[in-house]
Amino acid sequence: MEIDCEGCAGCCLDWRALAPDDADHGHERRGRYRPLDDVDNLAPVSSDEVRTFLDEGLGGALVARLFRIDDGPSVTVGGVEVAAVRGRPAFLVGLRKVPKPVAPFGAEPRWLPSCAFLDPETLQCRIHGGEVYPGTCSTYPGDNLALDAETECERVERVHGGERLIDDEPPADADPVLGPGAVGGRVFAHPEADRVEGAVERLAAGEATRADHAEFVAVAAASAPGTLAVSDERYERARERALDAESWVDGAVAEWAERAGTDEPDPATARTVEGERGAPGTPGWDD
Repeated sequence: MEIDCEGCAGCCLDWRALAPDDADHGHERRGRYRPLDDVDNLAPVSSDEVRTFLDEGLGGALVARLFRIDDGPSVTVGGVEVAAVRGRPAFLVGLRKVPKPVAPFGAEPRWLPSCAFLDPETLQCRIHGGEVYPGTCSTYPGDNLALDAETECERVERVHGGERLIDDEPPADADPVLGPGAVGGRVFAHPEADRVEGAVERLAAGEATRADHAEFVAVAAASAPGTLAVSDERYERARERALDAESWVDGAVAEWAERAGTDEPDPATARTVEGERGAPGTPGWDD
């Protein structure tokens, strides 16, 4: 597998606004499972990775995703019918996206939902190769290639031209996590639907709070791979960490959200919004 990522970051962005005539984009809206939220290209993380993010004080970079389902196991929570595992609301945890001023694919800068760790100026990941860099990101698009599913690289090629996917041979370590074996490791189930009625309603309305996400993140951190078991002790500790976490991500997310409503998009402002708050740098494309 070989890919050309320079000037792209298509897998780190929700770039549907740059492809208004592409009927096949918005691929996460197709199929049986439809996310309650309206952001594309979620990067799911495992229970182990959730715990690592919390240990590093980066809980603010994590969000929960629940799904509507057309035909399959579901449960009604707070008036919203969501996919379920044995009667429990099923969900993923992934990396948060926030409006950032970016200029992918040679386009003019504009505000697009972007990964919390994406540097708008270099379009590189600030945690690439680090301790908290998720497996989903490090192996992408290997899992898609192993499943013979279209990659974001190919979507970018189709819509914006160029060659992004240079070698489409899946890497030896490509190992898509699907089916029952993913429960507790990457697909989670909340044990008490009544406890998250309000949170699910806010997720469906696009109004989820930090506390809402922290509730699901804590359950994910306290889950045991291969089972529906959730450790009460781990849950309490993880929820406290998720609510109390303070890092450069938290301040940057708040400022980007404020600027997106008023400022002209300028990728260089990342030096102030993220860099001066202590965000890790990126090497640039000449290194």
